[in-house]
Amino acid sequence: MNSFEKISEAVQGGQAPEVKQHVQQAIDEGNDVNDVLDALLDGMSIIGKKFKNNEIFVPEVLIAARALNGGLDIVKPILTKSGIEPKGKAIIGTVEGDLHDIGKNLVKMMLVGAGLEITDLGVDVPAERFVEEAIEKNVQIICISALLTTTMDKMKEIIDVLENRGVRDQFTVMVGGAPVNAEFAEKIGADYYAADAATAAEIAQKLHQED
Repeated sequence: MNSFEKISEAVQGGQAPEVKQHVQQAIDEGNDVNDVLDALLDGMSIIGKKFKNNEIFVPEVLIAARALNGGLDIVKPILTKSGIEPKGKAIIGTVEGDLHDIGKNLVKMMLVGAGLEITDLGVDVPAERFVEEAIEKNVQIICISALLTTTMDKMKEIIDVLENRGVRDQFTVMVGGAPVNAEFAEKIGADYYAADAATAAEIAQKLHQED
């Protein structure tokens, strides 16, 4: 098994110390940092597929994400120093009036695993802040989560603010959460509906392959 395979396997196994060890070893051996990053992301991508297929569950995803982050902590400073840009940028948050964050956090982890730079706005986020942060951070994707039927309409508010400011076309809007479905996403004018965290990551990757 080569260094890259060891990194991917360690991420999948949620073995944080081993991930750090294999990542550092791969870098010390003179491997391209992009290849090391790809090995980390490959491990998380496999976790995402297994999660989508109900082969593993939330605890395993969280453990794998923690291991991934340990590797990213080593790789990111090298990438930044080299001037290498992330594959894309996104913001994510739960709408105003909604304090649920488990689903949002899973999506965030999967998007990081897809190679995106993510700004997490947290929960109970007003529409104006979604838009201001998207503009300020110069992101491509706005990810909006809601878990309550009573807060779903806040998603439409965000899209309305984007339109009122004349910036709607600058962003891809992705929505998700337990009460949300594809029909609702289309009705409010969102670009994509993601039924789960792995699907959100797949959509994000597809978008950046098309760029």
